[in-house]
Amino acid sequence: MKRLADGDPGIHYLVFVAAGFARIHKNNQRLHITLIFVSVSYQLRVWLDVIMKNSHKCLPVSPQVLISLMLLLAGALAVGCIGHAADLIVGPDMPLEKPSDAAKVARDGDTVNIERGVYAGDVAVWRQNNLTLRGIGGRAHLKAEGEAAQGKAIWVIKGDNTVVENVEFSGATVPDENGAGIRQEGRNLIVRNSFFHDNENGILAGANDSSEILIENSEFAYNGYGDGYTHNIYIGRIRKLTVRHSYFHHADTGHQIKSRAAENIIASNRLMDEDDGNSSYIIDISNGGFAVVTGNLIQQGERSENWAILSYAAEGGEYDRQELFVVNNTFVNDRGSGIFVVVGESADNVLLVNNIFVGAGEILQGSGELVSNLASPQAPGFVDRNDHDYRLTMDSDAIDAGTQPGVADGVDLLPVTQYVHPADSESRVLINEPDVGAYEYTP
Repeated sequence: MKRLADGDPGIHYLVFVAAGFARIHKNNQRLHITLIFVSVSYQLRVWLDVIMKNSHKCLPVSPQVLISLMLLLAGALAVGCIGHAADLIVGPDMPLEKPSDAAKVARDGDTVNIERGVYAGDVAVWRQNNLTLRGIGGRAHLKAEGEAAQGKAIWVIKGDNTVVENVEFSGATVPDENGAGIRQEGRNLIVRNSFFHDNENGILAGANDSSEILIENSEFAYNGYGDGYTHNIYIGRIRKLTVRHSYFHHADTGHQIKSRAAENIIASNRLMDEDDGNSSYIIDISNGGFAVVTGNLIQQGERSENWAILSYAAEGGEYDRQELFVVNNTFVNDRGSGIFVVVGESADNVLLVNNIFVGAGEILQGSGELVSNLASPQAPGFVDRNDHDYRLTMDSDAIDAGTQPGVADGVDLLPVTQYVHPADSESRVLINEPDVGAYEYTP
């Protein structure tokens, strides 16, 4: 075969083709790196031939030095290629057909783009750090159909700092009866614009004192085995849980939100049994800690399995701080009796301010301070209570009936957003004094 000479356009053509082919197949990082090595190695071979042929001429440095410098450059290129984050594309017509295919080849920092569609029976373990896993063109639906990664979940996430966006998880069941859409075992997780339904747990997160979890603009529905020990979400002992602008409903016998986190921020969500739900607690902050529950729509249905709606430190306070702030929420009890908020004996500081409590039941069981709350057996001016539309009408008693709740540990207790159905939010605009409840009236 004829050897390409130095300066031969064939060299540049080969490099151009290799680079273009790599770009076309950039969803497979290993192929990308291999092609770069092929093109760089070929160019180095030509350069070395030129150096050796002209070694008798006067060169500014010896051929050996030039060769060493070239090898050093090749090594630097290799390191750069290996460390470079890639965009992987998953889809039925792509080399990576299923998310589990991407889980085998992804590297730290990659973004895995999963095309819209149903991925039946596909489960995966994600071990890499700093991944973004997202549906594109619509939600990617991971439908378990009897499969479970490591006998635990549709996705088991072991890496740190994972972002999950625009993905649907359904049907997770395991012999232990706690199969999850996501089993979070790594540190730090963000879930946004996703949908978890008909699993034994929506998200099940283990203990990790340095981990934080953020859930926003997502929906959780009909999760739970039906034994009271499985929930829409169950978060273990982590540093912080934030849930905002999301829609939780119809947990099967379990809780809508169960958390053992040291800090809990639950803001501007819709948390409901609706007409036929049978959840237990709507919110269970099992071990106390620092908790802010603000701007939520919280409704307990007539079929609820529990007599309390919000429970704090019922399983004992396990943190030095035992503070609960319940601010500008709208509570509706359709069960006919019970308790809106129950706090354990470990609670040191409990404040309930600017809340609406509708229906029968005791407002607070346990010690705490109540400020500017509105209790009514009937809706105090809701747009449509029967349809769970708790926005205020122009003649509502809640308008301008609140007070400024202040700040706790740097957190502004007055909500700055209000829930928009489904799983969205808008700015909450204060006109005069704060209105009581989860909505600020706007003409």
